[in-house]
Amino acid sequence: MESPRFYLFYGSDEFTRSEAVAELRRRMGEWGEWNTIHLDGRTATLEDLRRACDTAPFLADRRLVLVTGLLARLGRGKERGFLDGVLRLLQTLPETTRLVLVEEGDLPEDHPVLRLAADGEAGFVRRFEPPSPEALPGWILGRVRLHGGKMERAAAARLAQAVGPGNLRLLDGEIRKLVTYVGSERAITVEDVDRLVPYVQQAVIFDLVDALGEREGRRAAQVLHRLLDAGENPLGILAMVIRQFRLILMVKDLTRRGESPAAIPRLLDLHPYVARKLHAQSANFSFAQLEHIYRYLLDLDLSIKTGEITPEAALDLLVAGLGE
Repeated sequence: MESPRFYLFYGSDEFTRSEAVAELRRRMGEWGEWNTIHLDGRTATLEDLRRACDTAPFLADRRLVLVTGLLARLGRGKERGFLDGVLRLLQTLPETTRLVLVEEGDLPEDHPVLRLAADGEAGFVRRFEPPSPEALPGWILGRVRLHGGKMERAAAARLAQAVGPGNLRLLDGEIRKLVTYVGSERAITVEDVDRLVPYVQQAVIFDLVDALGEREGRRAAQVLHRLLDAGENPLGILAMVIRQFRLILMVKDLTRRGESPAAIPRLLDLHPYVARKLHAQSANFSFAQLEHIYRYLLDLDLSIKTGEITPEAALDLLVAGLGE
């Protein structure tokens, strides 16, 4: 079967998409750098594209042409002549050229280039989307194996909960760090994840605030003592809880003003996964309740700093007061 002359990679999973492009570049061999050209599809002309595709490779049998953002530009109903020219070019590419069209977002199912890539033997199409939260632990286990390690399923679930699917590149970096630390002799455990991944304590704070928001005092106390038993400083825990409720209050205020959940990560400079969790937690409280809780937390902080109460007692009061 003839190998594809052009590839269409699109979707929101930038990490896996970049890996697929890197694999194509790796297959180019030692002269790959000399035979790879990048074009910005947002500004390139049809002549730029044709010239890049028609140029013969240098000391190799193939030439790789990477074009980003072209189809999003052509999909806006403008430059119909350009689109027709691209379609003709894709069907007449030289045998020595491999053209890769990379799109950061989604494409409509009836996009002419998408249909051509899906229907013809000369094209190959792949959509890249991050795994769902339910599928993320399995994705993590696969990456651990890829990097030469082993991992307990509970540890994968823990890491998935802590980091989320919104940034697979960050998640892969944490996986590499865990594999390097543990080695290949044993499986990565929940304790390893708790010790090495900085986002885990954020996830535990989410658990604590969830329990407080749902008025589950017993569960809140269990989470609190899990943090204390892990060696977390009581003042640090209180600081994280204060920060969490401040962010929840800000999210609640933005939502009240009509901002969409999708805009909140940008407005507050937050990771999308964290913003989604905050938005969900804000639903447990009214705005007035959040204002009251935040003032209460600030009063507790002041009482600790003036020596009126110990940090441990303040945390117990917090759980007793909000968990009822």
